[in-house]
Amino acid sequence: MSSATRALSPEFKQLIETCPKAELHIHIEGSLEPEMIFALAKRNQVSLPYASVESLKAAYAFEDLQSFLDIYYAGASVLLKHQDFYDMAYAYLKKAHAQGVVHAEIFFDPQTHTARGVAMQVVIEGLSRALVDAGRDFKISANLILCFLRHLDEDSALQTLQEALPYRQHFIGVGLDSSEIGHPPEKFKNVFEKARALGLHCVAHAGEEAPPAYIWSALQTLYAQRIDHGVQAMKDPALMDYLARTRTPLTVCPLSNVRLCVFAQMEDHPIKKMLDLGLCVMINSDDPAYFGGYINENYLQVAQSLSLSPADIEQLAKCSFEASFMPEALKRHWLAEVDRVFA
Repeated sequence: MSSATRALSPEFKQLIETCPKAELHIHIEGSLEPEMIFALAKRNQVSLPYASVESLKAAYAFEDLQSFLDIYYAGASVLLKHQDFYDMAYAYLKKAHAQGVVHAEIFFDPQTHTARGVAMQVVIEGLSRALVDAGRDFKISANLILCFLRHLDEDSALQTLQEALPYRQHFIGVGLDSSEIGHPPEKFKNVFEKARALGLHCVAHAGEEAPPAYIWSALQTLYAQRIDHGVQAMKDPALMDYLARTRTPLTVCPLSNVRLCVFAQMEDHPIKKMLDLGLCVMINSDDPAYFGGYINENYLQVAQSLSLSPADIEQLAKCSFEASFMPEALKRHWLAEVDRVFA
């Protein structure tokens, strides 16, 4: 029986589902489930180009990153009010908590909303209030990372950062997402330099579809502390050696990579090889409402398809905390808790 069809034991499955983990690559707009899209559309009287939840789900047959982004931005059009952003973020954190996530660092795309006339304050304060309430209700810690849309120009990113500064206390870093090909990291050198001067953490999507050169640029031009995706690093041995030596984290999203045709099937995914080569990699869900699963569905499919061991799962979970921006004391607490669970 192949690794793709061999079932996980109930004990191993439960261990995966309940072990503490951090999620470091989650686009909050990508957690917007079809049912909530339609509920918010009704609440806000927004017309959608889909007749039903089922017809929207049927459109989730992506050929590449851009085909996904077209639907992603259409779904985000229902987000107009403070309560919409609150409801979306709270729903994600409730789900993440149920899957063993104890800490999340959440991407949000303000340009997607401000371009539609939604105020920056509405976006950030709606999300932030949900993080506070979910922390109280589920004992889950969470932070926001403001992402710039790379298909727009750097002036737009600089303006977005400036507009967000009155709410600086609500986000811990900046990131770079959206269409990768043709929009290399160096395009955003100045805005990342400004963000670093403000004491913000810096991360960047690189090497999802684009070549390893984008990863090098994110590291050397943007001084990214984490690389989001990074799976194309496998094509550059020197880069792989650098990532292993420096423990530069890669926030890998397996289901996303397969659904967007970066890899034909999960059995082709390199995350097990990356782990074996000593890279700091961890599993994340990216845009879970669109790609067929949240963090546990990613863990379970990878474990089954790549024949991961309990030691592999332990290392993935520990890498998620090692790579996080949580306070060192809290990081040590959760690393010790992972040790305890797998002892």
